[in-house]
Amino acid sequence: MAKHFNDVNFKTEVIEASNIKPVLVDFYAEWCGPCKVQGPIIEELAKAIGDKASIGKIDTEEAIRIAQEYNIMSIPTLMIFRNGKAVETFVGVQTGDFLAHAINKHI
Repeated sequence: MAKHFNDVNFKTEVIEASNIKPVLVDFYAEWCGPCKVQGPIIEELAKAIGDKASIGKIDTEEAIRIAQEYNIMSIPTLMIFRNGKAVETFVGVQTGDFLAHAINKHI
């Protein structure tokens, strides 16, 4: 199951956790049509990847400061974090296979 990141846990669950394993963050909003397409893909990916990486979502409407900090201009935007930094960014709906391959490069 995908995690839910927010202002409170982002530093611990994304930045610090990415020192141990890759973290994929799906920046989304409830009103976003393409985000509704990406959501189930993220859930399936989280199940498939298991403990090799951490996968979760962050609502840009709730976490405005974080969305601004990472210059989120379009959603869905997906970022892979490793060693405390965003190492890859993808904008728009991505397939599970594509994201799994991208994550596996950082394991």
